[in-house]
Amino acid sequence: MADSTYQQTVAAAEQAASATAPVGERAFDEVVRFTSDLIRIDTTNRGGGDCRERPAAEYAAERLAEAGLKPVLLERTPGRTNVVARIEGTDPSADALLVHGHLDVVPAHAADWSVPPFSGEVRDGVVWGRGAVDMKNTDAMIMTVVRHWAREGVRPRRDIVIAFTADEEASAEDGADFLVDRHAELFEGCTEGISESGAYTVHDGRGRQIYGIGAGERGTGWLKLTARGRAGHGSKVNRSNAVTRLAAAVTRIGAHEWPVRYTPTVHAALTELAKVYGIDADLADPAFDVDAFLEELGPVAAIVAPTVRNSSNPTVLNAGYKVNVIPGEAVGYVDGRFLPGAEDDFRATMDKLTGPDVEWEFHHHGEALQAPVDSPTFAKLRAAVEAFAPEGHVVPYCMSGGTDAKQFARLGITGYGFGPLKLPEGFNYQAMFHGVDERVPVDALHFGVRVLDRYLRTA
Repeated sequence: MADSTYQQTVAAAEQAASATAPVGERAFDEVVRFTSDLIRIDTTNRGGGDCRERPAAEYAAERLAEAGLKPVLLERTPGRTNVVARIEGTDPSADALLVHGHLDVVPAHAADWSVPPFSGEVRDGVVWGRGAVDMKNTDAMIMTVVRHWAREGVRPRRDIVIAFTADEEASAEDGADFLVDRHAELFEGCTEGISESGAYTVHDGRGRQIYGIGAGERGTGWLKLTARGRAGHGSKVNRSNAVTRLAAAVTRIGAHEWPVRYTPTVHAALTELAKVYGIDADLADPAFDVDAFLEELGPVAAIVAPTVRNSSNPTVLNAGYKVNVIPGEAVGYVDGRFLPGAEDDFRATMDKLTGPDVEWEFHHHGEALQAPVDSPTFAKLRAAVEAFAPEGHVVPYCMSGGTDAKQFARLGITGYGFGPLKLPEGFNYQAMFHGVDERVPVDALHFGVRVLDRYLRTA
């Protein structure tokens, strides 16, 4: 986006943001309470349908209803509940915006934690528990902003659709996938969406603060590998051993060095980071060493490093039932991820690496996504962060994993990652995702509400 256009967008955003009262103490209290309350509702998703989001969905629906909205609860499977509500904007001709978050969380083993993972305890200015980062904190921010608007009489320019989904931490079959397939009418007019994993502080250890806004996702290629051979006695020579065949394929996959590939989002991220750090980076030069460049960035490299290549990591092996019996089949699973535009290469490489003795298929597949970084929407997201963190450097980035944005993309909705948090030095937020002792500072939640409120007023 040209500088003049960006400045015009920022000026319009500032005018819209100043039209009504800013977020205050009541909203700050609510976002902490809502985060803590949601954590206490155990919505552990163990996969295979073993989860029950309904209590959290009912809690969210009640908070939205108290703000005057009319949320609907939707289920594909009993107990796997989604919530959808719409806020009507002042401009009926404007495209609608989707704001979504998921209600389920990954498992937590209490013995490994410093506090009970579903306590929602607030200690020394920090909210503890599973979901404090991924992503009940952002769910709480969304509810808080909606309620603040109801008290202040705020109406956005465009319609805003709020969606809290089930099953994001597994297949999304009971969540966003179900909503897109069966209830697409609820998202009528939505052209863009925001959700998790973006606009949080990354400290570089040298005094700089980087805020990466998600503008793309690698595709999901979870693979099931099946090797077949000749079953037999463990004491006999067997050149058709399924376990050996699977092991060889898994070793090749795990050792494979994927080539560097710059998508537009990653190219923009590297270019902007090079400017921030005053590093000469000619990405068009075949001799440019991106790994050396990333090493120069230090901790900030974590934003970009996983997304300069495809990846494939073996994760599960299943074979045999008795030590002296050679099984006729062996199965393995691989967590594969591919960049936008790189799925064909990913497939062809898997064909080559598995070889003639091992079959592979997608256990789960999700499209790679890319969002424009020169759009008015990205400029407004950037401006919202800069308004409350002027010392920070906002850059676009591509998420290494996936979100519900993959499902909503089937409705033509362009997704951005935007769950703003201002984090203190030494707080490794990325390590908190699915990690032990997941937690979020209270001050970070306050910052997030301010930034989210500002963006949504100007969207």
